[in-house]
Amino acid sequence: MYIIIVGLGGIGRCLVGQAVEHSNNVVAIDQDESRCSDILEHHDVLAITGNATDKSILEEAGIDRADAFVATTSDDAVNLMACWLAKRFRVPQVVAIVNQTAHSEFFKEVGVRISENPDELVASRLYYWAENPQLQQLAQIPGGSIFEIMAENGAPIVGHEIRDLKVKDFVFIAIRRQSGELIIPSGNVIIHAGDTFTVFTKKEAEDDCLRLLNNQLKKST
Repeated sequence: MYIIIVGLGGIGRCLVGQAVEHSNNVVAIDQDESRCSDILEHHDVLAITGNATDKSILEEAGIDRADAFVATTSDDAVNLMACWLAKRFRVPQVVAIVNQTAHSEFFKEVGVRISENPDELVASRLYYWAENPQLQQLAQIPGGSIFEIMAENGAPIVGHEIRDLKVKDFVFIAIRRQSGELIIPSGNVIIHAGDTFTVFTKKEAEDDCLRLLNNQLKKST
């Protein structure tokens, strides 16, 4: 895949590394010459110093043959304009970071796939992990997330059938016993202390899902 990455901040640098690791042809664009020089010291890529909203810079980057275009700067205006140009060049996959949630609709109107405010996402994950030490996120997917959460000894639902769990806007994918046995959930399965539930929930329901599960799977203090 031929991929153009705009912005060599923390996210952009990590993305370049992952793309190179997967044997993609990578072009990085950043207005900071030192960032471009630094990325060249670590990866075999083409790095261009310039503004990604400049059509000539995109042409130099080979936008006409790009398979994917990802904008990762901290400036939504730059990301949006760069992505709009990428769409004009008919790049098949155009993706962007949206730093302010209020701007999301602008990107969607242009037809750009977005990942909303990375700082908020990280802060949310850190808070969940601090509040729920037994929770482990497995994947963030479009529209939702998959995570694991364990039933604590003494939790209200331990000893009950899974059908007794209050469920709203999430589904159980699997249960792993402490012995390592993997169970596909059904209504008459008895919940044991130490059972690890693999759960899928919609993005907008994550907070309610965790509160509901915590009330049932965590020991009352």
